[in-house]
Amino acid sequence: MLFMLWFLVWGLLSWPLDIRETAIGAFAALFILFMTADMFQKTPHPSRSPIRYLWFLYYIAVFIWECLKANIDVAYRVLHPDLPIRPGTLRIKTSLRSDAGLTFLANSVTLTPGTTSVDVDAKNGILYVHWIYVKESYDKKTMKLPAVDKFEKILMRIFT
Repeated sequence: MLFMLWFLVWGLLSWPLDIRETAIGAFAALFILFMTADMFQKTPHPSRSPIRYLWFLYYIAVFIWECLKANIDVAYRVLHPDLPIRPGTLRIKTSLRSDAGLTFLANSVTLTPGTTSVDVDAKNGILYVHWIYVKESYDKKTMKLPAVDKFEKILMRIFT
């Protein structure tokens, strides 16, 4: 399944295809499959659980939606005459334990406008996030943030 995904990406990037491009694409897809197969779960057999790929597609849709909302929010703050910001660094507890899952979560937070992952404590499952506007709704006892919580719930299904 991953081979087909990487081969499809190669084909779309090299369109129109000829026999040489197809052969190079097949070798490149095999190499990428070999290098990244274990990133999608703890066991090195990602093709045994195709439901993870469906969750990954869902994750991409949720990520795009959250990015769109964050872009609008940051644009509003930049264009507002009073520049309503209240920056701060939050300590967020996560249930993710795999390196790939924590990396995806930290990168997703950083790619979302207005937030940046500052540090990851993988041993204790803590993610430190700098946020442009720290809301009162952040619960310091549970250390959960709504946007990060959405990402984490989906990533748990992909990387565990």
